[in-house]
Amino acid sequence: MNLAPMLGDYTLPRVTRLETLEQRRLVELDIPGRAGNLFQDLGRGPARLVVEGSVFGDEPGSAFLSSARERYLAGEPLTFVSDIATGTALQYVMIERLHVQAAASAADQVDYTLWLVECPPPPPPSDLLGGIDAGLLDAAAGMLDSALGALDSLAALGSLPELSDPTAGLSDMLGDAGDALGALGSAGGALGDLLGG
Repeated sequence: MNLAPMLGDYTLPRVTRLETLEQRRLVELDIPGRAGNLFQDLGRGPARLVVEGSVFGDEPGSAFLSSARERYLAGEPLTFVSDIATGTALQYVMIERLHVQAAASAADQVDYTLWLVECPPPPPPSDLLGGIDAGLLDAAAGMLDSALGALDSLAALGSLPELSDPTAGLSDMLGDAGDALGALGSAGGALGDLLGG
């Protein structure tokens, strides 16, 4: 077995132990009076891995430790490749915990332990308007332009003088017409007297 796994673009140096853990999420349902319980399967949980290794002195692997710390702090999914993960179909992981230690008994040796958890990157955001016909979008934009034009027309009407009761002027005119007709009636009577009627 090849125990040189790749985390992102780094080869994990001097791996001494690599372990995976997969667990199914089960909910146990107690049944009174029954010898056993029922279990509801909620699917498998994320796979977890433990990687232990060592770095010695000034070898190139020591740069890995500072890079691992940076990637741990970033908290972003990383690609993971190893023979042990082949059966799990594991592709992306996140560094859940990072443990680095040095001992006085081995002054040039730094041991590290990485706890990795399966973490696929989120799917790209979906295009909410991608499935809508472009003709419908154009028609909707035309309707919006028409509605905005109608609102502008109504706003222009707001600058007209306020209309009041139109019958007020008519009643004044009818009063004047009544007076004129009354005067015409008296003139007609005097004309009839003149003509001998």
